[in-house]
Order: sequence, then C-alpha cells, then structure tokens
Amino acid sequence: MRVLGINAVFHDPAAALVVDGEIVAAAEEERFSRRKHGKRPVPFSAWEMPEQAARWCLCQAGLRPDDLDAVAYSFDPAMASEAARLGLDDPWDHLRQTYVRQAPSFLSDILPGLDPGVVQFVPHHVAHAGSAALAGPEGGGAVLVLDGRGESTSHLAGKYTRGHLETFAAQRLPHSVGLFYEGLTEHVGFLRSSDEYKVMALAAYGSPRYLPKVRQYLYSTGDGGFHALNPPWEEWVQRRLPDQSVTDEHADLAASVQACLEEVLLDLVRWLHGRSGGRLLCLAGGVALNCVANARLAAEGPYDHVWVQPAAGDAGTALGAALHLTAERGRTARPMSGADLGRGWTDAELESWLVRAAMPYERPADLASVVADELAADRVVAWFQGRSEYGPRALGHRSLLANPAHPGNLERLNEIKGREQFRPVAPMVLAERAAEIFHGQLPSPYMVFVHRIDEAWRERIPAAVHVDGTARIQTVDHADEPLLARLLARFEERTGLPVLINTSLNTAGRPMVDDPRDALECFGSAPVDVLVLGPFVVRRGAAFGGGPT
Repeated sequence: MRVLGINAVFHDPAAALVVDGEIVAAAEEERFSRRKHGKRPVPFSAWEMPEQAARWCLCQAGLRPDDLDAVAYSFDPAMASEAARLGLDDPWDHLRQTYVRQAPSFLSDILPGLDPGVVQFVPHHVAHAGSAALAGPEGGGAVLVLDGRGESTSHLAGKYTRGHLETFAAQRLPHSVGLFYEGLTEHVGFLRSSDEYKVMALAAYGSPRYLPKVRQYLYSTGDGGFHALNPPWEEWVQRRLPDQSVTDEHADLAASVQACLEEVLLDLVRWLHGRSGGRLLCLAGGVALNCVANARLAAEGPYDHVWVQPAAGDAGTALGAALHLTAERGRTARPMSGADLGRGWTDAELESWLVRAAMPYERPADLASVVADELAADRVVAWFQGRSEYGPRALGHRSLLANPAHPGNLERLNEIKGREQFRPVAPMVLAERAAEIFHGQLPSPYMVFVHRIDEAWRERIPAAVHVDGTARIQTVDHADEPLLARLLARFEERTGLPVLINTSLNTAGRPMVDDPRDALECFGSAPVDVLVLGPFVVRRGAAFGGGPT
C-alpha cells in the first residue's frame, strides 16, 4: 500500500510517502525551492504543487508515479463553502477552490505517469488529525486540531480508535483561533501566517493588561466550540509598521492574547476529555506549534500525556492525509519514530561538496570530542548531520550550536541569524539529565513545549533562559540520537553542563538549511566559527582567514 500525501492549498506545501503503514519520507517544498514557507497563503498560489518534494519522496523509495496506490490531497473542495457565506473577507477564494478541484490534473502533470484517478481529497482537519493521532506513540487517542481555516471550519475535536476517526465537534468559520492570532501578528507588525512564533516570544515581555477586553472577543462556548472574531485592535494599541520599534503596549497586547488563548484551549481540552476519556491527547494544526500553550495544557489539562506532531502546521497535513488513507484502507500506521524524514547524503557525497568548494577540512577520529572542544571554547558550530527535519524545529540535524554558559551568546546568535533580539534560543539536553534542570512534560524530543528552568541552573546556562525563566527544550536520547548524545556527554565532561544551545541553521527570512550547498552558503555568509558537515570539520580561520584555526 503506497500512498503519497500532498499539502498545497494554503501554505507550507509538502509531500510525504507512507508505504505499508511506514513513514518513508516527508519534506517541505521550501527546503528545495529556498522560498520561506514555500509560498504565501493566497488564492492565486493554490495551483502551486510541492513538485520537488513529491519527486524526491518517490525517488527516496525507488518508486515511479504509476507505482502509487493513492495520492492523498489534504483539502476536500466538496466540503468548502463560499467565503462570503463563511463570513470571510476573501473575494478570490473561489479561485482557490477552482485550483484545488484541478489538483489531480496538476499532479499528473508534475508526476508523469500518475493516474489522476488515484488522487483522493482528504478533509483538511482530518488530515491534521491523522498527522497527530496516527503518527503518535499509541496510533490513536483524543485529538484536537486548531488552525486558521480548513474548508469551512477552523477546528476539530475527536478521537481515533483502531484507525477510525470519530468527530465530536468542529467550529464553523468565521470563528477561528488561528485567524485571531494571525490578526494580532499582523497588528504588531509581523507577517501573518508566518511570524506567529515571534508574537509568542514577545508575549513573555508583556503584562496581560488587555485580557478583560480580549476575553470579549475570544472565548469558549461550552459545547466544544468557541467565539473568535478579530477585535478592534486599533482602539487598544496603535498598529506597528514593520520598520517601527516594538513598544511595551505591543508586548502587553501579545501577552493578553496569549493568556486568553491558553484559557480557551484549556476549556476545549477539558470538554474533549469529557467526551473521549483516556490518557493521551494529540495536538495538530498551526496553533499546536504554540509551545507555551502546549506546556500549560500538559501541566493543567486532564490528560496524562500530550503529544504534538513536530510538523503540526499545514506541512504535516501531507503526512496526515497519507496516514488517514492508509488507515481507511485497513492498514495499520506505524508511529513516527523521529522527525528526520528529509534528505540525507553519504559521507562521500558530503566530501565531494567540500572538495568542489575548495574548503580545507579534516575528518577527526572522535568527532564529538573535537566539536565539544570548540563549543567549550565558546565557538559557534554549524551542525549538519543525517536526514533533515520535517517541520519547523531544528532537532540536531540542521542546527547552530553554542555554549549556554555565556549570556552574550543569545545576542550573538540572534545577530548571526539577523533576527529580533527578543527572540529566545532553545537548549538541547541529555534525556537522563533533563528532569534535574527543566520542569515540565518529559521527555520532549520535538521542542514543542516550554519548560521552567530550575532556579539553581539559571545562572549556569543564562543563554538558554527566556525572560520568563523558561526554555523550549529538546531532550536527546542515546538510542535515538547517538552522535548528538555523545556530543552532549563530551561537552559535559569539559564544562559540567549537559546542555547546549540549539537553534535552526539558517538566517532570517530563509528556510532551514537542507542540502550541503545550503550549509556551505550559510557558513560563507554568516560569522559561524566551525562547520561540521557529517564527519568533516571546517574551521573558519582555515577556510577564510581571520578566525580560529
């Protein structure tokens, strides 16, 4: 049973391949096209397919398009309503629907040999739900989906049992928690449907003094749904233009909406638990990438365990659609074993890129020890290993690593990446040491929760500490990530710290590094001290002069 999943309708186009229930490959188009988020979520772009990602998925498995049993497209136009009837101000949405209906022919054009008849439409939120529950640790459980919009709804609450989804509630548009947060993102001067994570970071600097006003426009309705319509933002806080400074008022507004969002999510989760019971909650949709809210659900919600699929945004619907069709056809989907589902290269291929770029390099016998020495000496390391991550989090395959003991490394990394100084960076930690340093749901391998940092450790790892005393952590297990775990262990031997700073290997406005060329270009354009490309080490001083050798 070979199913290719496709996400293309809004943003973050992606492809995923599931063979006999096993996730073989998954990748976002942005990693190939080098265009952040692949495209903007406008009706005029709905025809654009993740053609490079789809071709790569098939190549990875040695399949041709005519080998596929099904292609699962994560939107069902038969369930869509006219934008005006949904209360949305989107006069060109009819063009989006037209393009979606033509998706089978578009896909057969980019994948010659594909039978358009094998393309099936999977409802958008069902695809989100499948990406969470079917890829989760138990292959089922309660599932909550929240995003900007699907065909005519913005939310799904239900439960997967033996591959079958039972839906308990779905909130009809225009009410949308995701669109509400997007509206805030735009009002405080960032790019909507892109920069919501910046608003989440900004919220930690503010006070929720607008919370009573926000609650009048965003609240749960007690029946598994919610009221969420954009408030008069301008009456509360003046809109910020992108070239203007962020003020305390903007931070306070962000803090107020973040607090209200968490209240609504807790209400929805408690309602869902009353219907589903059980111990496991699976989350998906763009709102599920709000790691601050996720942490509160884990701490205060009724479920014993909260699981968030690392590509919880729209990119993940490619995987979810494929898993849903797999389950619908009677095959058991195997849980996701890791986020490293993208492209990888052999050592020989990596070395050929270094030779081609005329880069001086070495291949140390003990890579972990050599890199630990560099990090202990307070050098920033670009770390490129194995297959690339699926989703927006760098999880030790395409990462920038740094020493957490030096408080200036937060500002340093933000300068290297060219991003706002209020943005935090994330620590990775050995799984067996996490509980003594970080308090919250553990393990946390996908960096989708924030954790409170123990006060005894805050002065020891200041670069990892956000202004509110938390960090978005990644736990590293020896069995899952042996090289990364060895690096952390060697670093602890040198510094006494089982923690490293980990942020994505990219610069502002660019997708995460994916292939060796991307890594070399990033190393050449950003003041990074060391590049580790597989088993090879390149030092900036040797490559360009003027730095450590």
